[in-house]
Amino acid sequence: MADSAFKKIQIQRDDTTFDAYVVGKDDAPGIVVIQEWWGVDFEIKNHAIKISQLEPGFKALIPDLYRGKVGLDTAEAQHLMDGLDWPGAIKDIRASVNWLRSNGSKKVGVTGMCMGGALAIASSVLVPEVDAVVGFYGTPSSELADPAQAKAPIQAHFGELDNFVGFSDVSAAKNLEEKLKASGVAHEVHIYPGNGHAFLNRSPEGVSRRKSMGLSDEDEAAVELAWSRFTSWMKQYLA
Repeated sequence: MADSAFKKIQIQRDDTTFDAYVVGKDDAPGIVVIQEWWGVDFEIKNHAIKISQLEPGFKALIPDLYRGKVGLDTAEAQHLMDGLDWPGAIKDIRASVNWLRSNGSKKVGVTGMCMGGALAIASSVLVPEVDAVVGFYGTPSSELADPAQAKAPIQAHFGELDNFVGFSDVSAAKNLEEKLKASGVAHEVHIYPGNGHAFLNRSPEGVSRRKSMGLSDEDEAAVELAWSRFTSWMKQYLA
């Protein structure tokens, strides 16, 4: 079970405490890994373990933004995401970044998938302690954050067939790219032909869940390419 790889910690901010899950070498550069709309489930843990093992080695931390709740189907996940306090989630991310900084990581990045991708990009705007961001198939609402005000370098990844309109479809990706040009930060926006939403989710459970959502593309080459781009970006800005 992937759970045994993690150390569970508590992080305090303002008047709230949340659980977080940490994996990787103690003194390595830190990366906050932000959940999808499902919550802190098997797939985001798989991603964090993978990130911790990428060269040259990273210390990955998953903050539990839903405070222990996990959505088992799309309706539950939608309900949880709709109920999320997004500015509060940004505060959780900032507290997580600062926890890594005070626990051996000299530089800290933020990454996330789906809902977490939107929050990762928002953190470049709203969390001054972030050194680099990689976002997968998600963009923040204009109420939360304007990527034209980004301060940390951003790499973003989208599937060409993604149909979450205005959030992670091609139009959202192009819109993000325009805003990042205006921001002046280093940035890359990659679109993967023939891939749908959440194309990185390759565990057996993740694949069957995507199929149940009508997402049947299986493109190992795109997954490899996305992870290699992720690695070079984080290495460039964090190592």
